Amino acid sequence: MRILLVEDHVELSHWVSKALRDAKLTVECAATGADADALLHTQDYALVILDLTLPKMDGLDVLRRLRARGGARGGTPVLILTARGGLEDRVQGLNLGADDYLPKPFELAELEARVKALLRRRSGNEALVHECGGLRFDTVSRMFTICGEALALTPREHAVLEALIARPGRALSKEKLFDEVFALADDVNLDAIELYIHRIRKKLDKFPDARAMIVTLRGIGYLMQERPD
Repeated sequence: MRILLVEDHVELSHWVSKALRDAKLTVECAATGADADALLHTQDYALVILDLTLPKMDGLDVLRRLRARGGARGGTPVLILTARGGLEDRVQGLNLGADDYLPKPFELAELEARVKALLRRRSGNEALVHECGGLRFDTVSRMFTICGEALALTPREHAVLEALIARPGRALSKEKLFDEVFALADDVNLDAIELYIHRIRKKLDKFPDARAMIVTLRGIGYLMQERPD
């Protein structure tokens, strides 16, 4: 899942983005409100983590403009993360459509927990575990297991497999998977998805008792389903 982190403090941005990437999330960063607003006009994100005190455009203005667009993109969940923790700022942010509000300073564990909760809520599925043919994904620990054993995955393999198991039986286009796995700054092309699908299949094949499989639908994309008898 791809997250936009809007934070002008360089060290804090680096620290938070590293923690989220360690949690197998794809993170893009914007240092100004204007940059964030431009990205939110053209890109789809699973979540926005938004500071309020930003150069070039205040965070509340970014939020206001996002919600005014409407549609799926305008409904992107927003977690406000700011030193402006006064009651008036919290009320204004929530009234403008923020989904959660975490004042600075904060504990990283709490931020990660709130991010995970918002991502589950966004999917429209509060289930804590996704399963398919012996493959399980725990949305709280963000760990994959297969036939009771931990499945070792690189962060990008993890992102691809998470996108597929969260929508079993539904085809995802190569473009959709690409958007969930890679940030705009990544120097890769669309064909990289085929490489990660190939690698994941090889890892799944090491567990013959598992029935989870990734199906290629030519011209459409990929889907996860149980292997038929």
